[in-house]
This record gives sequence, structure tokens and C-alpha cells, in this order.
Amino acid sequence: MGSYDFIIAGGGAAGLGLAYEMVMSGLRGKKLLVVDRDSKERNDRTWCFWSDQPTRYDHLAYRTWDQLEVASNDFHQIFDIRPYQYRMIRGIDFYRAVRGALAETPGVELMQARVHEVTDTKDHQSAQVIIDDKPYGALWAFDSVFIPSDFAHGPKGFHYLKQHFKGWEIETSRDTFDPRVVTLFDFRTPQMGSMRFFYVLPFTRRRALVEYTLFSADLLKDHEYDRAIAEYVEKVRRISSYRIDAVEKGVIPMTDRPFPRRLGSHVMAIGTKGGLVKPSSGYAFLRMQKDAAAIVRSLENNGHPFHVQPAPSRYHLFDSLMLQVMHRQGSRMVEIFTRLFQNNRIQDVFKFLDETATLPENIRLISSLPKRPFLHALLRVKLLRKI
Repeated sequence: MGSYDFIIAGGGAAGLGLAYEMVMSGLRGKKLLVVDRDSKERNDRTWCFWSDQPTRYDHLAYRTWDQLEVASNDFHQIFDIRPYQYRMIRGIDFYRAVRGALAETPGVELMQARVHEVTDTKDHQSAQVIIDDKPYGALWAFDSVFIPSDFAHGPKGFHYLKQHFKGWEIETSRDTFDPRVVTLFDFRTPQMGSMRFFYVLPFTRRRALVEYTLFSADLLKDHEYDRAIAEYVEKVRRISSYRIDAVEKGVIPMTDRPFPRRLGSHVMAIGTKGGLVKPSSGYAFLRMQKDAAAIVRSLENNGHPFHVQPAPSRYHLFDSLMLQVMHRQGSRMVEIFTRLFQNNRIQDVFKFLDETATLPENIRLISSLPKRPFLHALLRVKLLRKI
């Protein structure tokens, strides 16, 4: 039974981020094992986030933007988001940099294998991780192995929506995009009862990732995503000549069900499994890195990882209400998001979504939105206890 100070199950954004935070802290030199069944040699995803502060991974940013566009059929505005900046990190760049740094750190081991179980030992004095049917021991174990089907349904009384998307990275035959401006929301696509929008990351004047994103309970057939993207590119963006160079797709769970952080006396859930995906937006990367820093502080200051301060509980209510509106009144989301960006400074919107705004700031922002759908959502969620 191999013995370590820390074992991290899962080597994605959360697992590698926590491992890197550890070796950049006073915990450097501890015995650390990071296990993932994938070699992480492909660019399997991209992460985007906004921040008004430097982050540990800014040097890995593939592109950055300080202007942001929001559009619908009757609204269009480009915002200067400074002092915030919108940043994109490619998965392959993150994997190579972090895994490379970990591989060069004494006491750190990277293993490609399947994790079967992460539990306390029988005496609850340490953790045990079953890896390819063999037990490994650690003082602390962190579990980020997330199987979406395990969380697609669960306890009654919670929302189980999905943010699902498909994107084409295209190259056009003429200058088309403004590489200074990222399109966060473009609602100029048929809504059909659910929240649907396009998200455009321009890399050059002729190259961009164009992504069709939906918030709903059910996925589409593959050709339905493709048809919507083609219509947007050709009819809304008026691009007649282009080449598809890459395709990406994915599904992010959008649920307000509780995700327990403490899975045992010596086991902690991190990443998506630990509830670090923002339920109403799907943003997670920067939340996971801030969580990793908080876990390391807790280990250094308290001798355990669990002293991590959650966001104020009111934000969980806000997420539940937004999910309820998305679920029951999806066609109203265009109006809601238009009002959100039309009536508030973009920097205040970011603070609200980052869960760092004060209660008075929350009240001012919420009061700028249509009241009826949220009052109806509050009635169903809190009084009638219905979803």
C-alpha cells in the first residue's frame, strides 16, 4: 500500500490546480500523488474567465479581451470591461505547463490509471484510494472524479438542467471579426422555449470560435447544433465563405442540489464534484483555483483542508431562482439578460456573478430585472416547494 501525504484523484483543472498550489506553498516537499486515467496530451477543452486581478495562470492565456459584446434583436452594446479582463486558457497549455512543473518537483508523482474509490480507512485516521484495484494510502485525499450521469438526477426539490454547447472554430476568406471584442451573449437565434445564445471568441480578424449554447434539461441531436451554427454564421454574421478547422462540444451540469465537500474524515471533494461550478452560469475555472488556494491555506493554518469559507447563502437562492426561470420560463431569459446588461455597469454584473458583491449591491442589481418571473420562481421554489 503506497503511502503519501496527499492523493488527488483526477488531473483536470481542479486536481492539477490544487497540486500546483500545494507545490507553490509551504507544502512543497510533501509526498503527493496525482492520478488521472487520461494522459492529458490533447486540447480537450478551453476555459474562459474574467478577473480584475492577476491570477497564477495569466501567462498561459491564449487570448485576452477587454471589450465584451451583448446582443439581441432589439439591443446591442459593446462594453469596456476594464479593470476586468476576459481570458481564455486552452486545456493543452494548462496541462503541459502544470504537469511539467509537477514532474520536476521532488516528492510529486503523476500516474495514469483509473481511480475506483476514495474513502477513509476503517479507523478513520487517514484516506484510502483504490487505483487499478490496488490500495494507496494518504493522510488527505481530494476527489475530483466527476461522472455526469451520477448527477443528472438526484434528490427531489432541486433543478437539474444542462448547459450544452457545440462550437466551430472557423476561418473566413475575408476580414470578419474584431479581435478586440469577445461576444459573451448573442441572442439572435430562435429561443424555442429555452435560453439559447451564441458565444464568439475572436482570435484574429479571420479566425474565431463560434459556439451555440443552450440551458435546458434535454440535449439536441448533433445535426441540430450544426444547423443552428450554420444559420447564425451565414444569416446573422453574414459570412458566406468559411472553413471549419476544429469542433468542440460539451455538457456542464447546472444544478442547485448540494454537493458535500467533506466525503469523509480525510476525504474532500473538489472541482465539479465539490460544487465549484456556478449553478446558473457554468463558470468554474477561476472558482476552482481560488478554492485550491483556500484549501492550501487551511492545511497550512489549521492542519486540515476543510476550513474553506463558502459564499454567502443568498447566492445559492439567487442561483435556484435563476434556474427555475430558465426551466419554466426559458423564453424570458433574453429580456432578463438584456435588462441585466442594459441597466447595470458591466463591472457590477461581474461582481454579482463572482459572488463578491455586497447585499445592497445585490439588491440594486436584482431590482433592475423584471420582477414577475422571479416572484413566480420564489413562490414555486420556497413556498410551494415545487420544481
